[in-house]
Amino acid sequence: MKINFKLFAMLQDYLPAEGRRDNALQVELVEGTTIQQVIERFGLPQKSCHLVLVNGSFIPPADRAALVLKDGETLSIWPPIAGG
Repeated sequence: MKINFKLFAMLQDYLPAEGRRDNALQVELVEGTTIQQVIERFGLPQKSCHLVLVNGSFIPPADRAALVLKDGETLSIWPPIAGG
């Protein structure tokens, strides 16, 4: 199965070169892969995975290890952002 994987702000550095231009990458996953497994596969620091969305819906940290991704979904992750 394939998902669209998007990383924003400083997290885009964790994407391979071909995904950095658009902050997105199509990723091939085995059936049953969870959000947490994708986070680990790309070596993302847990504390930097602040806002996690699947198809635009927020996924709380407690649900990320259990939520199984489906073919065609979009997983988007943002780090904490501060501004003024």
